[in-house]
Amino acid sequence: MPPEDSPSSDSSFSGNAESVDRSATGGSVPVPLSLQRSASGGQSVGGQSVGGQRDIIEQLVREGLRDLESRRRNLQQEVDQLERRKQRLEAEMRASFAGASQEMAIRVQGFKDYLVGSLQDLVTAAEEMNLSSARPDSQVMPVTAVAASSGDRQAETLSDGSPVPFAAQRFAEQRDRVNSLLDQYRTRPDYYGPPWQLRRTFEPVHAERTSNWFFTQGGRGSVKSMGSRLQNVLIASAAISCLYAIYDRRLCVLVLATTPERVGEWRRWLQDCLGIAREDFGTNRGVMLFEASEPMAQRADRLLDNGRLPFLIMDEAEDKVSLSLLQYPLWLGFAPDPEMPATDYDYY
Repeated sequence: MPPEDSPSSDSSFSGNAESVDRSATGGSVPVPLSLQRSASGGQSVGGQSVGGQRDIIEQLVREGLRDLESRRRNLQQEVDQLERRKQRLEAEMRASFAGASQEMAIRVQGFKDYLVGSLQDLVTAAEEMNLSSARPDSQVMPVTAVAASSGDRQAETLSDGSPVPFAAQRFAEQRDRVNSLLDQYRTRPDYYGPPWQLRRTFEPVHAERTSNWFFTQGGRGSVKSMGSRLQNVLIASAAISCLYAIYDRRLCVLVLATTPERVGEWRRWLQDCLGIAREDFGTNRGVMLFEASEPMAQRADRLLDNGRLPFLIMDEAEDKVSLSLLQYPLWLGFAPDPEMPATDYDYY
């Protein structure tokens, strides 16, 4: 016997059929709960996809910032390197300019020092000048004939009547001391010694010419030039150092060089060889510089009158000297060497 259809089954079928019919006709069909949950689950997944994209964008931005920061640091390093290179170039330019202009600066400074000393000497000479006295200083003679005439004139006493120990007949009393000093300068140079002591390297050729001037010429005569003004100043400095060790502050050095450039060189190299300062140059001081023989002779006379001992030095470039300079107890002239001619252009 066939089963009987239940009313619930019919109603369910009819309800489904009605839903299908409504769907087919475009009517509003209620969505089941399971389908609604599925739909809501699809939106959550979509939201998570948007957040992942945001993270990717933020990561790209951070990487871009790191790249920019790295490039900024590299650029800063390059700028620092360029700044250091610029400073080195500026320092090299300054050093190069200083090296190129050093000789000019030395000449200008020497001329300036000479002008200051000359003005001081001029003021003092004007104050002490005795217009009623005149000296026959017009006579001059070649410097090559100075050595031959050095024995004709003897001025071996000071103003107080005491004999000068460096006269030829009395020189033996100082022989040991001078020899000891010359040996010290040659074998044991002291480059940081006290002022007025020789501070430069002293070769045997320098010692030989200095010793000959002391012992053979008695401290009065000419010496053959070394062919270089610096070498001549070295010999003169050795003689000054020995004399200063004996006479101390009684000794006054007078240098004759007839151009400002030569005067400046004598000043600079005497300072270097003897370790003396600018205060040691000037009127009635340790070293006085002259461009003419007449004021030099007048200063030597005043020094003798005051009980001082003048030591006259004549540069090689002086081809003629006044006869009045040969009367003093101590003088040293540099005679040109015919075998080693030198012009004043490259005389260094």
